[in-house]
Amino acid sequence: MFIRNCWYAAAWDIEVPDDSLFTRTLLNEPVLLYRDNRGAVVALENRCCHRSAPLHLGRKEGDCVRCMYHGLKFDPQGICVEIPGQAQIPPKTCVKTFPVVERHRLVWIWMGDPSLANPKDIVDYFWHDSPNWRMKPGYIHYQANYKLIIDNLLDFTHLAWVHPNTLGTESAAGLKPQIERDNNGAGTLTISRWYHNDDMPNLHKSVASFEGKVDRWQIYQWTPPAFLRMDAGSAPVGTGAPEGHRVPEAVQFRHTSIQTPETETTSHYWFCQARNFELDNEALTEQIYQNVVVAFEEDRAMIEAQQKIISQLPDRPMRPIGADAGLNQARWLIDRLIKAESDLDQAQALRVETDSPVWGHSGRFLSNKETK
Repeated sequence: MFIRNCWYAAAWDIEVPDDSLFTRTLLNEPVLLYRDNRGAVVALENRCCHRSAPLHLGRKEGDCVRCMYHGLKFDPQGICVEIPGQAQIPPKTCVKTFPVVERHRLVWIWMGDPSLANPKDIVDYFWHDSPNWRMKPGYIHYQANYKLIIDNLLDFTHLAWVHPNTLGTESAAGLKPQIERDNNGAGTLTISRWYHNDDMPNLHKSVASFEGKVDRWQIYQWTPPAFLRMDAGSAPVGTGAPEGHRVPEAVQFRHTSIQTPETETTSHYWFCQARNFELDNEALTEQIYQNVVVAFEEDRAMIEAQQKIISQLPDRPMRPIGADAGLNQARWLIDRLIKAESDLDQAQALRVETDSPVWGHSGRFLSNKETK
């Protein structure tokens, strides 16, 4: 079962073309994405209401899309505006539509009750299009349930074992994070880890302008169903990073990890690793991107193998250990939202006030204004 009354990522902006049709399965539903004549993204069910032909095999005609099975033509609101050879169009001849918003280079879609869709609730990923940051957008398709990816992201101890040559150091396995949970609205977790007088991970070392021991940090803000924002970096030891002072030579990143369920056992994953230094160095942008891809492929190999075992032995329980504290709280927040949606009054239970602090910053996670 999936949470439906929330915004999900459907694509990077560059994935939806200007002059053709794009399809993607989200929450077990086939979705068609295209741009109208103004460049705005339209999201329709990828299914003609006549004989269930997929609309992505049709063609774009201005703001409309025509099914190439029997020629029915649908406008951006999903209303059939033409049936070849038939003058009158039955009122129920229409295609399901979805609210869609472009923000911070992502196309966001609402798969639940349209009356509850409030764009103000979309997670803030300011570094995607800020002039003060640079990044290259990435996408991975996973043969695994999205919750297994969340488990991995919120489990820091695996860094020492899965990523010994990329993200991990020997200290990663033993350091316990500080976990804060805010139950307001959909809820959020802030998970902080500070490594004092530690070695730099190889990913940081490859781009740093200094050598030696560092004070480094990983500060996660995770919001259900699957939105991760990370403030991470390394600063020369003793220069004040733990107290909030980050010297110019500090290596600073903002990381994005977003999952959207495709099916019960497959997932979409959007990511990027943004930086606030050497902004015009395109080679460095590509280097950082490729380094992240290497690390994420290490994760994917393990998680997809895990999914295969779970599918073979679905009734075998997974025994918790102390390192599961963060991911267990994330699962609790997900289950809480799913339960709320199963209630008869789900529309009222999940309405989020426009001034909800759910997507706000907390802890030491720096805001856009603070990073300028």
